[in-house]
Amino acid sequence: MLAECFYIFGLGNGGNFKFSDAGNYLCHWAMPAGVTSTPQNLLGTMYMGGFVVPIILTCLFTVIVLAIERWFALSKAGGKGNQTKFVADVKKALNNKNVAEAENLCRKQQGSVGAIVYSALQKYKEMEQSPLPKEQKLGIIQQQIEEATALEMPSLQQNLPICATLTTLGTLLGLFGTVLGMIKSFSALSQSGAPDSTALSTGISEALVNTASGIATASLALIAYNYYTNKIDNLTYAVDELGFAIVNAYAANHEK
Repeated sequence: MLAECFYIFGLGNGGNFKFSDAGNYLCHWAMPAGVTSTPQNLLGTMYMGGFVVPIILTCLFTVIVLAIERWFALSKAGGKGNQTKFVADVKKALNNKNVAEAENLCRKQQGSVGAIVYSALQKYKEMEQSPLPKEQKLGIIQQQIEEATALEMPSLQQNLPICATLTTLGTLLGLFGTVLGMIKSFSALSQSGAPDSTALSTGISEALVNTASGIATASLALIAYNYYTNKIDNLTYAVDELGFAIVNAYAANHEK
């Protein structure tokens, strides 16, 4: 709906066109029959792209909204402070056998990595009081880390598959609009007598505008997807590193 309104009242605004009768119309669709128009700027040219343009705009707006949403979500998941420093500080606390300090760091971090590590540290303390064999305790701690990760990480991937889909869909829609525009262009050229210059230019405009819009949408979706996937990978690496450190710390600091 937003894309359709933007297409009709934004791109199709009468100020973006020059009309053959020198009229001043509010919107392109309001001009009388028999009157022709010529785009005066890029917005008017985009309007001439036809019905595929609002579809591509819908994809573009969707990518923008999802990119903003993921930025807020992953910023919160990343927690407070520098992640590299957090990992180093937790490992230092574990090496010093200071589990309480490591827990305090996790509470201050307030992110997904901190929540997962805090859960593992709680299990770490629980195993210190357990009569189970050491190897079994290590396995339980490792299992706790994996379970906490499985619960926390999927939410970080939310909406990214849509961005991945729009990467391909934007390109295909642009190609579809290009084909339609070229069909109109060749239809104008195939008319008997002199070619209809208006129909020819309209077809070419539709082809080029849809190509550009589709590529822009696909490019933005690809950038957003790769950027946020990389951020999630960094969080995953931090969890793996700290999980390994917790298991090793228990193995080194406890005889049973």
